[in-house]
Formats: sequence, structure tokens, C-alpha cells
Amino acid sequence: MTTTAGAPPGADPARARIRPYATPDLAAVYDVCVRTGAAGGDARGRHGSDDLLPDVFAGPYVVLEPELAFVLDDGERAVGYVVGTADTAAFVRAYRTRWLPQVADRYPVPQVPPRTPDDRLTALLLRPERMLVPELAAYPAHLHVDVLPEHQGGGHGRALVETFLRAARAAGAGAVHLGVDPANTRALGFYERTGFHRIEVPDAVGVLYLGRSTALEEPAGGGGGTRG
Repeated sequence: MTTTAGAPPGADPARARIRPYATPDLAAVYDVCVRTGAAGGDARGRHGSDDLLPDVFAGPYVVLEPELAFVLDDGERAVGYVVGTADTAAFVRAYRTRWLPQVADRYPVPQVPPRTPDDRLTALLLRPERMLVPELAAYPAHLHVDVLPEHQGGGHGRALVETFLRAARAAGAGAVHLGVDPANTRALGFYERTGFHRIEVPDAVGVLYLGRSTALEEPAGGGGGTRG
């Protein structure tokens, strides 16, 4: 997968609409993922392959659970997306048996312990069981949402999250969690305004976990209800 060059210059953010993911969106989803992958900034060129980051955080979701993937379409291409799963434990099993065989051979085996950014990211790719965190068991769904900078600030991120919440709830998930880079203060503020609260995970390193109910009527800062 090679990421695309960016949104066409004539694209109009005001015309963007949310629709279900389709297979032709794959390159654009990978592009959005890498262009927002450095604590919200552009991660292109930071790894040996620009596909490594989306192979961890986007590809497995659109391949394994496309019914829970939605894109923000500006009329030309996908300029944002939300992906995830309603059942993290089942997703981890599918990732191990169906996703890893497709991608594991694309990257060198990481050193142990990891020493480079590529080592650290490849180690995440090869160990889906990292998503099974006991403190998150009450939040069985999880999601990832990203929007290109030029399309941020118009309510699209909130609309993508709410679209996912409806779909995850319909799939049987009562609560959802996600992980955020502590350096991404803009994202932290966005999630807190969207009704997420922090979940204490004592052993977490380099990530903050947030959660909320999948019920849309939950007020900002509310409790988690009955996912990384």
C-alpha cells in the first residue's frame, strides 16, 4: 500500500459527508493515518515505510471489520475516518490469525528490547495481545479516529465518533475505549468534550486510556457504562 499525495486542491471541507468505508478508500485511509500519526501531526518519512503506522492502526480494522469503518468524504476522497471493533478480544484473535499473515513479512523482525522507532512500531504490529488490558474489560469496544488538519474544527470528528458509537452499540457493545498519545493535547481535549473520561491503567507507558458509554445521551465527562 502506498499512501496518496493529499487532498485535491479543489476539495471543499464544507461539503464533506460521512459514509461507510469501501475497499477503494484503502489508500486514502492509509494516507490520513500517516499524515496524522505524529501526535496529530504528519508522520510521513518517520519510518522505513509509510505503511507501517497504518498497518498497525488502520489496515486491520478495515480488513477485519469493515462494517464498523466509516469515512469522511469531501466529494473527491476520504479525508478522515473512524475504525474500530465492538469486541476487542475477538478482534485480537482475528488479527493474530488473519491480519498478521498478510503483513508480518513486510518488516524486519524488531530488536528486543526495541531500539528504534521502527522496532517499537513493528513490535506493536506483531503483538496484538497488547490490546487485552484488564482495566479496559468493562469497555469492550475500541476505536481510532483521524481527520486531516484542513477538515478539522467543523464537527466532523465528533460526527465520526458518534457514527461509530451507534454502530458499536447496535453490535452489542455497551462501552468503548481508546488510547491517546499524552503529547496530543488537542486530541485529549476533543475526546473529553466528546464524553470520554480517563481510565486508570497503572502500567500504561506512553499512552492514556479514555472510555465512555456507547449511549449518545451520555453527557460530557460521564461514566463508562455496562475499548486501543
